[in-house]
Amino acid sequence: MSLPATRSDAVLERLLSLHPKKIDLVLDRIQRLLAQLGHPERALPPVIHVAGTNGKGSTCAFSRAMLEAQGLKVHVYSSPHLVEFRERIRLGGVLISEEELSATLEECERINDGAPITFFEITTAAAFLAFARHKADALVLEVGLGGKYDATNVIAKPRMTIITPIGLDHAEFLGEQIAGIAAEKAGIVKPGVPLVVGNQEDVPRDVILRRADALSAPAYVFGQDFFAHQEHGRLVYQDTDGLLDLPLPKLIGRHQIENAATAIAGLRRAGHGWGKDSAIERGLRTVEWPARLQRLHRGPLVEAAPEGAEVWLDGGHNPHGAAAVASAMADLEDRGERPLYLICGMLRTKDALGFLQPFRGLARHVATVTIPGEPMSLGAGELYDRARGAGLDAAPAEDIEDAMLQLAAWTRAHSKEPPPRILICGSLYLAGVVLSENS
Repeated sequence: MSLPATRSDAVLERLLSLHPKKIDLVLDRIQRLLAQLGHPERALPPVIHVAGTNGKGSTCAFSRAMLEAQGLKVHVYSSPHLVEFRERIRLGGVLISEEELSATLEECERINDGAPITFFEITTAAAFLAFARHKADALVLEVGLGGKYDATNVIAKPRMTIITPIGLDHAEFLGEQIAGIAAEKAGIVKPGVPLVVGNQEDVPRDVILRRADALSAPAYVFGQDFFAHQEHGRLVYQDTDGLLDLPLPKLIGRHQIENAATAIAGLRRAGHGWGKDSAIERGLRTVEWPARLQRLHRGPLVEAAPEGAEVWLDGGHNPHGAAAVASAMADLEDRGERPLYLICGMLRTKDALGFLQPFRGLARHVATVTIPGEPMSLGAGELYDRARGAGLDAAPAEDIEDAMLQLAAWTRAHSKEPPPRILICGSLYLAGVVLSENS
């Protein structure tokens, strides 16, 4: 069930009309507005700035959990939101209130006075204004898109920069060459500021390290300066300061071990005493990040699922992310055999064929859906064609509920098999709909 409209919704709707382009990667407009606001970006707590294609949201979540586990107040800025816009701005451990969000957005709208500015730029300025008005020990700042010209990249000297794995995504804005995408992400690297580089392929890693070397930014690289792996049901982390024997992360999947290690490396290199062993351990146990291999235990969709079925939700939407999720599903299959079924919806700007290919030979069937209320969604029929092109058995469904009924019929036809594992996937927008309607 969707949330009722709020005062902030009305402001956000107006802000969408201030610039004709949804995304326009330059910094002039936000720099102008921040100057008019009195430069709140210069009055922030120490910043951990995180860019990347995949894993940056999870790395931010790990960083926040580990910092909060040692009693620190942490601001967080992330995007997009899943259910309501307030999720993007977390002040000292809690979501910004509706009242403060509305007032801050209206203040930015008034001071901007109708000048061209994108939605993400003006809402980022509002977030900085809110962060500057509340004392905290740290700000975990997630890049929206790219890096060099992203609206968050106005912080002159963060405490730490982190670049998580880079792959192909947002080609319409960042291009289709991995080296060019890596150069854009590396735009967050600052002179002399420590940089943690997550697990990368050779080309993006080399691009990032050349940028770091040019700016004399000390770089700490996964697989060279720090390492992590799973051993006997534990996470083993090692860097030049020593070895940590830790619990596995609460977030599921082998890729989350790498994301957790990247966050650990960032905190251990950032100073301020942020990398305490006990806080790292507690953070791994308590971290929360919705729609990243999230197991759904209740709600209408779970009730509509075949008896005994597992229902999982993930918002990954590019081939690299799909490969990580498919690997996690294969690991779950090794621990307990269940046929895997997908309910998939995707935006037409994404590589649907590349997303679905990692599930070939793993998923029994794909029910394709159009994402409700999303004009950029691929139609269920179009996505069905992509699924068939990826070598998957598939059928279009009218909506998510119809897809669940379709899968229930499939499982009845294979009643001698264990209850299924159902993965709803393909888009954060679809994940948001599921979380909203399944609450």
